[in-house]
Amino acid sequence: QVQLVESGGGSVQAGGSLRLSCAASGSTYATYYMSMGWFRQAPGNEREGVAAIGTDGATTYADSVKGRFTISKDNANYTLYLQMNSLKPEDTAMYYCAATFKVLRGRLDRDAYNYWGQGTQVTVSS
Repeated sequence: QVQLVESGGGSVQAGGSLRLSCAASGSTYATYYMSMGWFRQAPGNEREGVAAIGTDGATTYADSVKGRFTISKDNANYTLYLQMNSLKPEDTAMYYCAATFKVLRGRLDRDAYNYWGQGTQVTVSS
């Protein structure tokens, strides 16, 4: 079992930056073998993939965040990060961390993941 806890959310003005963290606990030795991702969900919308990282460190991003967001994983400290720059009001959402052993490559589809955190709120004002 793996538990995921997100932190780092908050309120920021458009153009600002935030760094989200996701701490993994439980079978932490396995984080090295997990693909992980960040998802977000705004009120009334479906949960969408934002960024993902595979076991080899390869990354993939949604078109809406390319060039602005960076995902990274610190296997030694069992932590996933999402650096968000040039934030826009449309980035406002609850952000969730996810992990899986089922695939090696980072994926942006929800079905690939079986471990989820509780979420951290990001609010961007104009």
